[in-house]
Amino acid sequence: MSLGFGHRARIGHLYPSGGLCDFEIQSMAPEGVQFVTTRLPFRRTGLEDDSALVVDVETHAGLLADAAVDLIAMNCTAASMAVGAATINQRIEAVTGITATTTTDAVLDALSHVGAKRIALMTPYPRAVVEMEMAFLGAQGIEVVAERAFACTTPVQQGEIAPEVWLERALQLDLQGADALLISCAGIQLSPVLGEIEARLDRPVIASNAALLWKCLRALGLAERPTRYGRLLAGEFDAPRAR
Repeated sequence: MSLGFGHRARIGHLYPSGGLCDFEIQSMAPEGVQFVTTRLPFRRTGLEDDSALVVDVETHAGLLADAAVDLIAMNCTAASMAVGAATINQRIEAVTGITATTTTDAVLDALSHVGAKRIALMTPYPRAVVEMEMAFLGAQGIEVVAERAFACTTPVQQGEIAPEVWLERALQLDLQGADALLISCAGIQLSPVLGEIEARLDRPVIASNAALLWKCLRALGLAERPTRYGRLLAGEFDAPRAR
């Protein structure tokens, strides 16, 4: 866990304003890796709100650039899927000159590395957002074979779900035919139970914050891997696999 100065790496962290769990990615980070957070306006969890999240992303990314960060990570899974990761990255890089990535980049890369083409999906999203995400994944060749959503209407509601609830609901999913479980959302409390969910389900579990941390560590060439948050973040799937 890194709660101090980023003497190994500083990562700019663009995070929804109503989100309560920006601490999640920092709590999983290796010592010396610091996430510097700037918030993007986000009060509700609908598709319009996802698209509006990055209307002024250049200004917010510019604030992170002031901190001389090594990488900028836009951390909202649904919004980066809805708007397009490549578009967001290009806009950030154009104004800052700093390499950018998103949660969507991380999730897709993670699913590829674990060899998942058929997945179960858990989210705290309203139905329209769930359907957008399933369509997006389908267009990437990833089939959702089981799905469960909490249908929260605000990011505050998402963040207030206790970790144990995610564990309980994950164990209730029918995972027959699923290569992996994707728990999608950067705004939830999941890290305390992530390793247990994966161990009890006996298949890879991809979680938004853990996947983004994994993506950032790889992008920055940092070899140290946290070991309590599942096999992806521990580095067991670091060698790429053909899809």
